[in-house]
Amino acid sequence: MRRSGTLARQALLVRVGGRNSGRAATATRAEVIYTGAEHGRLIGPVAPHLAIPAPAEQVAEEVALLPGEQTPARRLRFAIVNACTLASLALGMFAILLAMHDEVRLAAAFLVACVVFDGLDGALARKLGVSSPFGAQMDSLADMCSFGLAAPVVVYASLAHTVPTPAAAVACMLVAACAAIRLARFNVSPKDGKFFSGVPTTLVAAVLALTVLIDLPLPGVVILGGVALLAFAMVSSFPYAKLARLVKLPAWFWLLPVVGALVDARLTFVMLVAAYLVSGPIMWVRAKRV
Repeated sequence: MRRSGTLARQALLVRVGGRNSGRAATATRAEVIYTGAEHGRLIGPVAPHLAIPAPAEQVAEEVALLPGEQTPARRLRFAIVNACTLASLALGMFAILLAMHDEVRLAAAFLVACVVFDGLDGALARKLGVSSPFGAQMDSLADMCSFGLAAPVVVYASLAHTVPTPAAAVACMLVAACAAIRLARFNVSPKDGKFFSGVPTTLVAAVLALTVLIDLPLPGVVILGGVALLAFAMVSSFPYAKLARLVKLPAWFWLLPVVGALVDARLTFVMLVAAYLVSGPIMWVRAKRV
C-alpha cells in the first residue's frame, strides 16, 4: 500500500470548543502540533501563536544569603556583621535628622561613627569568615545612604548662610551623584588589593564630617570648592593607596602628623587631606612613565 507524502505528517491535535446557539458546533480555537519529522527534518512550519506551551521550567534553586556551612554559630556571626552594617545605616539617618534640626556638629559626629561601623563590618566579616555577596550588597547600599546622602546633607546644613544656597545644593548633589557612580563601579570592577581607583566614599565622608566637626576656619567658598573636588576625586581613575598600605609606612612618617596635630590640628588635617588627594595623580603619572 502506497503512502502519500501527507502520511509523513504525524498527529494533528484540534481542540474545538464553544457553541453558537442554534448552530452546529464551530471551531473557536485550534492548536496544531507537529510531533514528528521525516528523514530528520521538521515537516512544515509551526506558527508561533499555535505552538503548544513548553513545559514549565524548573524553579531556580534559591541562593543562600550565607554561602557555606549553615550552623547556628556561623549564622549568629553573620547576623552580627550585618547588624554593624545596619547600625551604620541608622547612624546616617540620625545624622540627616540632626542636620535638619540645625544640630550640625552632632550630625557630623554621627557621620564619624558611621565610618567606624563601616570599617568594622568588613573587618569582622573577614575575621569571622562570613563574607558573602549579600553582605557586600548590604554594605554598598548602606554606604550610599550614609556617605552618599547623609554626608552631603550635613555639609549643606553647615554651609547655610555662608554661600549661596543654589551653589551649596549643586555641590552636595554632585557628591551624591559621584558616590552612586563610584559604588556602582566598585561593585562591578575587579578588585585591586593595593590601590583604590578614585578616593573611596568612606574616606570622602570622613573628611567632610571632620571638616564640619572641627569647624575649619575657611571661607565658605573654599569649603564649597573642596566639596566639589572630593566629589570628582571619587570618580577619578587615579590610584589611591589603601589603609593597609599606609599603616606599613615607616614610623617616622607617622611622627610628622602627630607632631603637627599637637601644634595645629586643623592645619595638619588640611595638609594630610591635600597630600592624599595629590598622591593619586602623582602615582598615575609615575605608572604612565613606566
